Amino acid sequence: MTDEERVEVYHALLERSNNGKLLKNSTREVSGLLDVPLQRVQNIWKRAKNTGYGEVVDVSHRRKGKCGRKKKQIDWLKVVDIPLHRRTTIRSLAAALGMSPTVVFRSLKKGQLRRHSNAIKPLIKEDNKKTRVKFCLSMLNKNALPHQPKFVDMYNVVHIDEKWFYMTKKTQTYYLLPSEEDPLRTCQSKSYISKVMFLAAMARPRYDGEGNETFSGKIGIFPFVTLQKAQRRSCNREGGTMELKPMVSIKREDIKRFLIEKVLPRIYERWPAEDFGKTIFIQQDNAKTHVTVNDEEFQVAALQQGLDIQLMCQPPNSPDLNILDLGYFRAIQALQHHVCPRTVEDLVTAVEEAYDEYPPNLVNRVFLTLQSCMIEIMKIGGGNNYKIPHLKKDTLEREGLLPVQMDCDPNLVEEAMNYVAC
Repeated sequence: MTDEERVEVYHALLERSNNGKLLKNSTREVSGLLDVPLQRVQNIWKRAKNTGYGEVVDVSHRRKGKCGRKKKQIDWLKVVDIPLHRRTTIRSLAAALGMSPTVVFRSLKKGQLRRHSNAIKPLIKEDNKKTRVKFCLSMLNKNALPHQPKFVDMYNVVHIDEKWFYMTKKTQTYYLLPSEEDPLRTCQSKSYISKVMFLAAMARPRYDGEGNETFSGKIGIFPFVTLQKAQRRSCNREGGTMELKPMVSIKREDIKRFLIEKVLPRIYERWPAEDFGKTIFIQQDNAKTHVTVNDEEFQVAALQQGLDIQLMCQPPNSPDLNILDLGYFRAIQALQHHVCPRTVEDLVTAVEEAYDEYPPNLVNRVFLTLQSCMIEIMKIGGGNNYKIPHLKKDTLEREGLLPVQMDCDPNLVEEAMNYVAC
């Protein structure tokens, strides 16, 4: 009998009792009414009567945990002694423990084990760590009170970087009905999937006192493509048709040309008018193809636009100090994969639309995440073995409490300055 059926028997007997005494033939009557053996009915009533004064009557069966095959006790602390390369799959971990993969899978579901995706991070040496800490300290507001250090608002910094966007992924997950056939995707070579490199430029969005957007922060995303004539006729187009071709080799001259001809005019076109005359910093990484900080040709072009723009480089091996690598590229790549491009033109259009559709308020959150990462970098002395903290930005923004600048612990700032000085 289930516990519910036993309770039903008890209530039926209770209705046929008077001050704890059953009426004549009550147990037989309930036995026939509910089709339960007479002895079982009598045992249920006996258990109810033996309940102490003030205690809750419990007539559920007592077999739970006392019958059936007992669970085998496993010491999961043994997992720590197994090398990581033998813990990459459930099957390999089960073989190392000498047990069934099903047992390991059930333990994973119960939370006794956890799944972790591990990504390779750049190797950072001691000098590199100090450079990272020094960069984080340079982002602190010099005008803030000494006992209340906080980061600058970063409104005058434009982050730029390049990224390859692929026509499709090597492996793709789909959700299908059981009756549907598996989709077939073909390619001439998986090692040469069509791709286009883009140069993205992003600043921090701005809002007025009422929370209305005044500047999206989106400077632009520019594909490295050229227009070429088709050399011969095919089933897709006639010979001589102009078509987009991706640039497969990007050099420093190409980056400089894009900065001068595309990024600078776009900054001049979209930058808030109230900030004209103030210094604007373009932050880039230390790739060999990037323009040097004191490049004369770039400085002359910036002055011709009437802007005070300076190039700056983030520390080496520090993609976590650029908002594009920190979260923005991954976000627009996910949006781009919602479209199925067939040509280079389709891919360029899909990436540009994903760039335009991405909400500016999420870009603003990435800047706060960047500041929180700087705090973590100072805590561990410039390393990159930290977890990105969760700030509950969605909740704070919904309540109107999302900060513009992250506060920093004065003791942490002092420790970081001493670390850089030594």
